[in-house]
Amino acid sequence: MFRSGNPTLTDKTFASVVRARGEDEMTISGTVNKTGISLVVLVFFALLTWNGSFGLERLLPTIYVGLGGGLVLALVTVFKKEWAPITTPVYAALEGLFLGGVSLVFNIRYPGIVFNAVGLTFGVLVALLLAYRSGLIRPSENLKLGIAAATGGIGLVYLVSIGLGFFGRSVPYIHESGPIGIGFSAVVIVIASLNLVLDFDFIERGVEAGAPKYMEWYAAFGLLVTLIWLYLEILRLLAKLQGKGRR
Repeated sequence: MFRSGNPTLTDKTFASVVRARGEDEMTISGTVNKTGISLVVLVFFALLTWNGSFGLERLLPTIYVGLGGGLVLALVTVFKKEWAPITTPVYAALEGLFLGGVSLVFNIRYPGIVFNAVGLTFGVLVALLLAYRSGLIRPSENLKLGIAAATGGIGLVYLVSIGLGFFGRSVPYIHESGPIGIGFSAVVIVIASLNLVLDFDFIERGVEAGAPKYMEWYAAFGLLVTLIWLYLEILRLLAKLQGKGRR
């Protein structure tokens, strides 16, 4: 059974698609290539925002366009997987605008924090990929279930926090630079990292199932979602640590 904590890669993702007669199958190398292309697109558009190409006075609108547009494209991609070869690169571009703007805001307040967060994110990706490919990490069904449940719980906490934000309130402590806030971010980073392992496993099983070629783009989209989440959480943790140090 396929299982991933990533909401874009659910149990029925590959089961719900059918490969047409004569159509090429999904491959590991193809998925890696599509993921690489998506990351290049994301970084390119992130650098445009980071360098002020749209003007600092348009920074906030750019962030909102990237965030809102990325959310819409994500939903479209989830429900129309066969559109992934088009929607995934566009999603990467929009998320690049969002991440570039958010990163700039963080870096203005905490100089150098972004480069550390980027390095740690790719360091975690490479380390877990090597561990998975070498067989050091192979998720069991119980582990998959636990990570999926933890991911859902974290998502619920954030939804509640967003809801409270409309009333000028927030979930106590988790956004602060105290021990609870730092501990919460550390736990979230661990869960996000483990989701990468589940994504690797999920993609490998999709290849074994002979999924259609366009699912390489959809798998790249799923990995991108996890990497963006991981990067943002690492960025938040580093900000909390620096904020605590300034007290």
